Amino acid sequence: MTLAIRSIEAFAIRSDLVGGPPVTAPRRPAWTADAEVANPMSHYPRFKRLRASWRPTWPSVACLVTATDGRWGLGMTRYGAPVISIINEHLGPLLVGEPCLAVERLWDMMVRMSSPYAGGLSQYAISAIDLALWDLKGKVLGEPVYGLLGGPVRDDIRCYATGNDTDWHMECGFTGTKLACPYGPADGAQALERNEALVAERRALVGPQVDLMLDCWMAFDLEFAVRMARRLAPYQLRWIEDCLAPDDMDGQTALRARLPGVTLASGEHWYTLAPFAQAAARHNTDIFQPDIGWSGGLTGCLKIAHIAEGAGIAVVPHAGVNTPYGQHFGMAVPNAPMGEYFVASAPGVPLQEVRLTPGMQVPKDGRVRPDDSPGFGLGLTLDGVRAMAV
Repeated sequence: MTLAIRSIEAFAIRSDLVGGPPVTAPRRPAWTADAEVANPMSHYPRFKRLRASWRPTWPSVACLVTATDGRWGLGMTRYGAPVISIINEHLGPLLVGEPCLAVERLWDMMVRMSSPYAGGLSQYAISAIDLALWDLKGKVLGEPVYGLLGGPVRDDIRCYATGNDTDWHMECGFTGTKLACPYGPADGAQALERNEALVAERRALVGPQVDLMLDCWMAFDLEFAVRMARRLAPYQLRWIEDCLAPDDMDGQTALRARLPGVTLASGEHWYTLAPFAQAAARHNTDIFQPDIGWSGGLTGCLKIAHIAEGAGIAVVPHAGVNTPYGQHFGMAVPNAPMGEYFVASAPGVPLQEVRLTPGMQVPKDGRVRPDDSPGFGLGLTLDGVRAMAV
């Protein structure tokens, strides 16, 4: 008898505590505590400095898919109540009774079901269900998810660290690091100079052999992005990313034309296949950065990787090695040459103390290999999953 879906349930979680609180005292607060980061709201003074001042406070989301024989898989995403509602009140009930191993069929059904309101929030919901289905499939078949995808294409994943505690990144052994850009067009004439000073300081700190990147987080306009990139040319950035508003595809094309020789990354806030296909057709982006918890889950990101591969584009998922989900993607996808590890924890706290789940592996000397337990190797019992709920 075909194994079918018995239930799909989404609920709010405190994802920062899934792996348990850290036990080592920090040396100093993390950069995220008060760092200024250029952002889409920088033009409005009361929201200018901190992203946390205007972003939603919705909790993270867990999605539990249970098969008719009691086995289960777990997916995770973000944006709380709206996403939970989509899963529990729309997509989940319609998938009950469907064959739980038919991941492609189920993904296609969810995309079609959500087409009247397709976009960011629907893709978060699809991602959570899809990741849970892959976790369940790996457990049913007794394979790590990267094994279901054809097996590893590399021995391990080279990782770079994101965040502005650059000295800590070097101490942890990363051979690449990415800065959050502090200033943008809203900061006036001194913004270019102040950004250059930060990049120059960090290049001197890490030396010429370490990859250095700059995350502009949707804060720039076209003219500022061009001027900034040209000014930073002496510092040999590996890439600059997310310069423009995510739906400004014409702007991205113009940016590509005006910055020959500069590697451009984008796609963190592209949620469906269409913008990736458009960017590939226009050759306006060198590196795609989908988030596996936002862009349709593993199934969606595999489709994005295939689009990219045909156009000679690399895929470096957003926060790709911060989750077991992204680590399994990185092990199995040929055109995913490295992974991002976003470091929000404080310097001095070992990375293994801030894991997303107990079974998750963390980078050591800038490299990581995912757990090879069946599924995503989350290391969670069903009681552990229930304990995550808030």
